Amino acid sequence: MARVYNFSAGPSMLPEYVLRKAQADLLDYQGSGQSVMEMSHRSPWFEDILHNTEAAMRRVLGVPDNYKIGFFQGGATQQFAMVPLNLMTTGTADYIVTGNFSKKAAEEAAKFGIARIAASSKDKNFTYIPDVKAIEYDPNASYIHICQNNTIFGTKFAELPQVAGVPLVADMSSMIFSEPTDVSKYGCIYFGVQKNVAPAGMAVAILREDLLGRSAKGIPAENIPTMMNYTTLLKADSMYNTPPCWCIYMTGLMMEYLEHEIGGLDAMKKINEEKAALLYAYLDGQDFYKNPVEKPFRSLMNVTFTSPSPELDKEFCAEAAGAGLLNLKGHRLVGGMRASIYNAMPREGVIKLVEFMEQFRKAHA
Repeated sequence: MARVYNFSAGPSMLPEYVLRKAQADLLDYQGSGQSVMEMSHRSPWFEDILHNTEAAMRRVLGVPDNYKIGFFQGGATQQFAMVPLNLMTTGTADYIVTGNFSKKAAEEAAKFGIARIAASSKDKNFTYIPDVKAIEYDPNASYIHICQNNTIFGTKFAELPQVAGVPLVADMSSMIFSEPTDVSKYGCIYFGVQKNVAPAGMAVAILREDLLGRSAKGIPAENIPTMMNYTTLLKADSMYNTPPCWCIYMTGLMMEYLEHEIGGLDAMKKINEEKAALLYAYLDGQDFYKNPVEKPFRSLMNVTFTSPSPELDKEFCAEAAGAGLLNLKGHRLVGGMRASIYNAMPREGVIKLVEFMEQFRKAHA
């Protein structure tokens, strides 16, 4: 069976290189006589997988030595609570709400303190990013939280909030490893892996060491539930309990792919910019489909668009699926279509999508 082009926002497609490597190891990982899915997480084979994955991630992303990397269950949604539980030391934090997930993160943080909405783009249905230099931040905020790329609405921060003495916390689930990242600009980066890194089932957090050992105001550090405590889990090198072994292994393969097959994140960014440029150029060159996002804030990873009617949107998605272009239906909050063109989406997939879009336009204009 021929593989389809899967435009799902997550779980998303993985590079064929990664899938074939996993397939080759599936029954017998490097002569161990067992699969990674069944070996002990305390075995020497898995300890090597864990340490090599972290080391590769540090190289690929350029993670400084004063940052810890943790592999956790629960996905990015669990991080919505872990961040305030561990970092909201002053009892308040600033949240910039630019879409559904930053909104959910703020709602979760409000359970542990004051999640102050410092800025929001809700007034224009999240089609832009507020000017981060014009925002009045709370000098008493424990941190500033953003969702740097908005999967549902197709927007991305063009600039980062940078306030002296106030750490920046970023949910980078749908853009991590798509381009170089200056980790030193953040106090904490977290991401679910199912969009651009590995199969669903794991989140990764990268934290600056001086932020560890803290807790939300009014909650003693020892009262943070063990599996929600960054300090406890990171001191155990993500091995306090049985970690998400398969996801860690697959993440390691993705790091190998990025480092040795692609040539690093500068090369990956160029590929992603070329793919996005193809799709946006088509959208801007006709008037049948509409992309609602203001151009400076367009995402490289998630491209949203609509046809002239909801009925045509539905027909578009059905016909696209028949042509091997899957999961183009937009999120229920916005409707229309969404093409998630993560690292694993080949340029040929975007070309096929544009060709189909033009055929559909001609048939229905």
